[in-house]
Amino acid sequence: MSATGKDLVEEVLALKRERNAVILAHNYQTADIQELADFVGDSLGLSYKAAETNADVIAFCGVHFMGETAKIVSPSKTVVLPDLDAGCSLSDSCPAEKLQEFLDANREKNYYVIAYINCSAAVKAIADVICTSGNAVKIVESTPAGRNILFVPDQNLGSWVMEKTSRPMDLWRGSCYVHVEFTRDSIDRIREQYPEARVVAHPECTQAVRLLADEVCSTEKMISYCRNSPAREFIIVTESGMLNRLRREVPDKIFVPGPTELCSCSDCRYMKLNTLEKLRDCLANLQPEILIPEDIRVKAESSVRRMLELSR
Repeated sequence: MSATGKDLVEEVLALKRERNAVILAHNYQTADIQELADFVGDSLGLSYKAAETNADVIAFCGVHFMGETAKIVSPSKTVVLPDLDAGCSLSDSCPAEKLQEFLDANREKNYYVIAYINCSAAVKAIADVICTSGNAVKIVESTPAGRNILFVPDQNLGSWVMEKTSRPMDLWRGSCYVHVEFTRDSIDRIREQYPEARVVAHPECTQAVRLLADEVCSTEKMISYCRNSPAREFIIVTESGMLNRLRREVPDKIFVPGPTELCSCSDCRYMKLNTLEKLRDCLANLQPEILIPEDIRVKAESSVRRMLELSR
């Protein structure tokens, strides 16, 4: 079965109605997927939508850990992902068994584990609480005084949170391969071309890049920052899909992709595995489906629900 353009979109929408499905799309998805999704947002916003939906099927256009999060908070729903190979280098950097080995070897520290949502369900099951880039500061500030914090898996986000909170933490040595490709030199070069532009960077970027930014924030907060700023031009230092949403929701301003040393913008190869054709097929076949062992899901739900409660 093949279709293009308008026919393909109509197929997706018809299957969505037939399946009583909701389509969730992350900010890093391609423009065509974002445009037909019911909700587009960051990990926190989409977690709320997954928890609140009355749909029977959740088609999650994102990466694997995001589909797992939807299944964790909505276990009675069928959760499908357009491409099961849509993984995450950051999530892969912190295998659950390695995390458990580390905690076992350091029992005397009695760690309070804060896990960035970019991690597997098994890691969420070990964590005390989950966070996103949008609420990480709030989550850390709510941590009981006197507890040793282990922040996993993103060391760059963790170091930014320490800067914002002055709360000491031990950091897992993980990173997002997309965000570490941005460098100080590449940002300096693009600023020469757009001297009036504001630089807006994601906290998963390295400290050297964050120090150059006019604003460091989650993808969701990039929307309000750019909309409310008096500036007309913005250099967006995160995955390139974010520009689709910015251009759609703030059409009167100019958005320039943050360049890396290798190319003029940065695509996540995992996010871009999802296509309209694969979305159509996963709604038609209800495959590939996200399944999580119930004992893991229940433990993971506790840490995710704690995040949602603390973030309201």
